[in-house]
Amino acid sequence: MAEPYVIKIGGSLEGEIDPILAVLRHRSCSCLIVPGGGRFADMIRRTGLEGEYAHWMAIAAMEQFGWLIASRGVECVSLLHRPEELEVFLPYIPLRECDPLPHTWAVTSDTIAAWVAHVLGLELIILKSVEGLVEGGELQERVTGAIETKVVDPCFISFVLGNKVKTTIMNGKVPERLDSFLRGYPVTGTTIGF
Repeated sequence: MAEPYVIKIGGSLEGEIDPILAVLRHRSCSCLIVPGGGRFADMIRRTGLEGEYAHWMAIAAMEQFGWLIASRGVECVSLLHRPEELEVFLPYIPLRECDPLPHTWAVTSDTIAAWVAHVLGLELIILKSVEGLVEGGELQERVTGAIETKVVDPCFISFVLGNKVKTTIMNGKVPERLDSFLRGYPVTGTTIGF
């Protein structure tokens, strides 16, 4: 059985939920899925709200995407814990209780997933609709310092590096890569800080 992971499934991967879950189930992967906000968060961005109200509405949007993932037979949890099976994390209540991150659009589900991985001491896999982090039009295989990228939120890289969260970003639209990664093979993507 694979070691536990925190796996963030980006909201842009709504159409890829089933193949991603198929890989995780096939590998008997114990993981806590952190959902992105996707189209649910996009609705909040369109309101033009900033600060505290937008922050909590966006976290509630993550829960909407989380329930969408749960509809595929994945257990929902609100307790922050090391998973023993495949679970999807609903972050609203835990984040309301400890409120560890700034209330800004510079913090999205990317940094929230990094915070979850940090608290639990687990490796983080970020699944996006791109190959990995891109700077100057080039895929960065390994990042050890700040870079200019729009692939993740502005707080993500500094949080991951500052808290030594072992992180890999890869394309969730190619689920075979996730499968290879879980079997210990190198894959196209970006590693951060290790």
